[in-house]
Amino acid sequence: MAKDKSIFVCSSCGYESPKWLGKCPGCSEWNSFYEEKLVKSSSTGNKYEKKKEVIPMALNKVEGSNISRIFTGFTELDRVLGGGLVKGSLVLLGGEPGIGKSTLILQICDKIKAEGKVLYVSGEESAEQIKLRADRLKICNNDILFLGETDISLIETAIISEKPKLVIIDSIQTMYSDEITSSPGSVSQVRDITSKIMKICKQNSITTIIIGHVTKDGNIAGPRVLEHMVDTVLYLEGERYFSYRILRGVKNRFGSTNEIGMFEMVDKGMSEIDNPSSILISEREDNPAGSIIVATMEGTRPLLIEIQALTSPSVFGIPRRTANGMDYNRLTLLIAVLEKKAGMLLGNQDVYINIVGGIKLNEPAIDLGIILAAASSFKNISIPKDTIAIGEVGLTGEVRSINLIEKRIKEAEKLGFKCCIIPESNKKLLKEKYKLDIIGVNNIIEAMKRIGLK
Repeated sequence: MAKDKSIFVCSSCGYESPKWLGKCPGCSEWNSFYEEKLVKSSSTGNKYEKKKEVIPMALNKVEGSNISRIFTGFTELDRVLGGGLVKGSLVLLGGEPGIGKSTLILQICDKIKAEGKVLYVSGEESAEQIKLRADRLKICNNDILFLGETDISLIETAIISEKPKLVIIDSIQTMYSDEITSSPGSVSQVRDITSKIMKICKQNSITTIIIGHVTKDGNIAGPRVLEHMVDTVLYLEGERYFSYRILRGVKNRFGSTNEIGMFEMVDKGMSEIDNPSSILISEREDNPAGSIIVATMEGTRPLLIEIQALTSPSVFGIPRRTANGMDYNRLTLLIAVLEKKAGMLLGNQDVYINIVGGIKLNEPAIDLGIILAAASSFKNISIPKDTIAIGEVGLTGEVRSINLIEKRIKEAEKLGFKCCIIPESNKKLLKEKYKLDIIGVNNIIEAMKRIGLK
């Protein structure tokens, strides 16, 4: 006979407790527990029934099999996935509302039509809305099947009967199961439905892409166990009011997580960007004070990005520090180094730093560029247009070495830069000869003297 059981579940991490707790032992969140009533059928089997014997085997005797992949039609996406979608894999795609998740997925459905049928399951949009998006993207494909349903049992039946090559679940937070009494999107619902989808996916070798919502912190909504259950986790990032999008892999069981893909949102959907550096610095025609180009690494791909700085006398007693696209605390630290080690009195100046293009950078290799841009704006002296700066800055003003320096220099050389300021420790280890002039510096004073700011 069925028996009701009440448990308390943490809405943040999915930790279960038989009683309510003020603080979650799993994630240390306060007031995150809520009550759920689960219905479980009583077991009729004998608990003392003898189970089959399990014998472990030597790993060296296991024969590996070649991974079969499906090419998505997007070179950038295939790079992030490690060569394409693995057949039978479960992929989780997250991103803010309106960032372009559904648009990108619908384009993938059209580009892999040669592989077989595609089942698009949506619990958020109707067939008419999906059709309008398909017409805008000029997609006309008879192999794309649509199912507007949120009941996981009906979805399972449709998957088994149609046997598609690719299944899209849009989104996991709208699906529900009758076996759980909580509302759709709760921790128990998301965990149980993902487990069922994974079972169907693995048993029938069906590639499945799950679209997930994100919280205000930028993390995928639902329990953290959701990211552990899937094979690949992708995030689509970018500012809503900028056209550029970055697809980043944070987990990949079939490839590296160091790669990123760059796209641009245009009228006809997502368009690949083959050379991001040339686009990000394409509008830098003049040479104003407070502007410099830096080379950052996104995974294994070098990107050249413009950093702009503006200093102005502060009207109020406490000067403002504003960082757009970088860490605010890192900016205040670099301004303090510039004041202490370079003698620039910025205590009465408002300092604004902007990473052009809506890109967010956290790499320490952009430190030298930020310091030189701020000094350029303060002295109102322009930095040569064909100069690029790379290096991490320490608290004593020294310029520290960075990794993958050869890739950064080659990218700058390819785009026509004539001068590259790098740490002296990196210059000593260079083996190749480059066409551009490479200047090694030990501290920020030397770097400022090289470009006429000191």
